[in-house]
Amino acid sequence: MSPAKDLPLPPPRCWAEIDLTALRSNMEVCQGFAGSACELMAIVKADAYGHGLSEIVAALRGTVAWFGVANFREALRARAAAEEMDPHVLILSPAMPEEIEPIVANEFSGSVSLSAEVAAYGAAAARLGKTAKLHAVADTGMGRMGCPTGEFARLVKTIRENPHCLLEGIDSHFPSADEDTEFTLAQIEEFRELLGSIDTGGAHIHLCNSAGLIGFSAKTPFASLARPGLALYGISPLSGASARLRPVMSLKTKVTLVRRISRGAAISYGRTFIAKHDMTVATLGVGYGDGYPRHLSGSGAEVLLAGQRCPLLGRVTMDQIVVDVSSIDREVLAGEEAVLIGRQGGIEITAVELAHKAGTIPWEILTCITNRVERVYH
Repeated sequence: MSPAKDLPLPPPRCWAEIDLTALRSNMEVCQGFAGSACELMAIVKADAYGHGLSEIVAALRGTVAWFGVANFREALRARAAAEEMDPHVLILSPAMPEEIEPIVANEFSGSVSLSAEVAAYGAAAARLGKTAKLHAVADTGMGRMGCPTGEFARLVKTIRENPHCLLEGIDSHFPSADEDTEFTLAQIEEFRELLGSIDTGGAHIHLCNSAGLIGFSAKTPFASLARPGLALYGISPLSGASARLRPVMSLKTKVTLVRRISRGAAISYGRTFIAKHDMTVATLGVGYGDGYPRHLSGSGAEVLLAGQRCPLLGRVTMDQIVVDVSSIDREVLAGEEAVLIGRQGGIEITAVELAHKAGTIPWEILTCITNRVERVYH
């Protein structure tokens, strides 16, 4: 049987509203932290932290000239979304061997830690008759990638001496700018001394992620580029800047069922919640299949419904959760909107709050929202 084509598509059960005006406002705030002499690279990896890579890049066309991604396929999507703008796209992670030639062919920028990577990029560029644009990464404490500082001058020299490579950037990364001021200041000083020992002429210098930009930009006047990620999406990794940033994403769902349950009734898998009295409960159309963390089970998490905080009951399941609506002084109806992240009335639940209750970080909360959740842009 073929589907009834004349029936309208029903609205989604769970959706994320993306405020592009807030996005652009946050970029202005980030630029204020960076200063007029420092360019910004919008970090749009991991589908722009779950906000939609193509839509976020398109919204920032003409606002920023740089985009940061994790791999070649993300770079292609960013280039396509930027259309005629033709931005600089930096692949922040090490390239797989089979990615190097496509990166050079498409004139994306690559990040290198080893002389062997430089040689591979140079060989690919020679075959293609192009120039490999490279950013030399110094490991000043992150430990994930990058060249040890004692060998960094040699890496830079290797790039400069390769006729098929261009030293486009010199960078490092903060591992703990949001929690360890003393280490971060020492890291900045180490990077500053490193820059003084090499020829940086013409290269973009970048070090600051969101926490670095907000907390330490005054300490990095040598930087010509900064890389805001979380702050771009309206969440500050440092409490002092939260009021100036506007959350870009709101996550919402709908009530699918409202029931009365009796004292002694159990809710959800494992029967971890047993009603101590008669209650009114609402089932909502969201679960860990949408990215609402299962670790919120039994955590004291709440949702906003009818302008009130309503406690989550029992375990989060793949497609549904159950909340207590007994305190709402009117009938709750199927189809009503519930807010998981965002505002309803004068109350707000933030991604930071959910992360704290789930025992994780807001970066993970945002990036784990799945593609089953429809994104709505305004």
